[in-house]
Amino acid sequence: MEIYRFHKGTTPLLISMPHVGTFVPNHIEERLTKQARVLPDTDWHIARLYDFAADLGVSLIAANYSRYVVDLNRPPDNTPLYPGAANTELCPTTLFDGSPIYSEGELPDSEEIRERREQYWQPYHNQIQTELSRLKTTHGVALLWDAHSICSHVPRLFAGRLPDLSLGTNSGLSAAPELAKRLLAIAESADDYTAVLDGRFKGGYITRHYGRPDAGIHAVQLELVWATYMQEVAPFSFEEERAASIRPVLRRLLESALNWAEETQPVAVPESLL
Repeated sequence: MEIYRFHKGTTPLLISMPHVGTFVPNHIEERLTKQARVLPDTDWHIARLYDFAADLGVSLIAANYSRYVVDLNRPPDNTPLYPGAANTELCPTTLFDGSPIYSEGELPDSEEIRERREQYWQPYHNQIQTELSRLKTTHGVALLWDAHSICSHVPRLFAGRLPDLSLGTNSGLSAAPELAKRLLAIAESADDYTAVLDGRFKGGYITRHYGRPDAGIHAVQLELVWATYMQEVAPFSFEEERAASIRPVLRRLLESALNWAEETQPVAVPESLL
């Protein structure tokens, strides 16, 4: 099983899908609880939801392995993203509802966590870095869109119902304010959906680590609630009618980001003038 799927595009935009993977190696799966084997915290069907993205010419990277093997959107040193709040780890040990992922006595030790980080986490991030460097060199600017989804109610982690569209830019540090403002305006204008910028989701490790506006690399995370496109209980079925309503919003967001990049990227200087 390959660590990830990658598609090379022609525009300055890379979409990352770090939590869509569902594969768990046998030596890990046999240690999981019955509840965890259902993989309830997966970003279900995100690749299918964004199936229009290839038409926009974007690059795309999507994980094949489950976040229960290793969470690609957590720091390699396991530093909490939200100090003082409930967090999930680099190699998660609890589900979002707080119940255990592993059977008693089966937790991974520090050596196993190190091995998983090297085997599964590092290659994904190497590819992100390589592609962002290529996009920046080719286009003068690079955009990273970190695509996520989650159940609309996660009491252990968040109070109340989550907004339908949660945009995150690490409180303005990972993307230009002008870009964030455009995206929020589109999300807020979408009928029947609620939206917020840098609310309960400010962006995970990927957004925070790679977003460097001063270097021409802008990263945005979108956390989309499941109810906008799927059933929120097992077997987590995809709902095409719901998806047909939210897809145009997602497309407008990506197109707006690409338009912004085209407007702001440096003007190429012909070699004859250098």
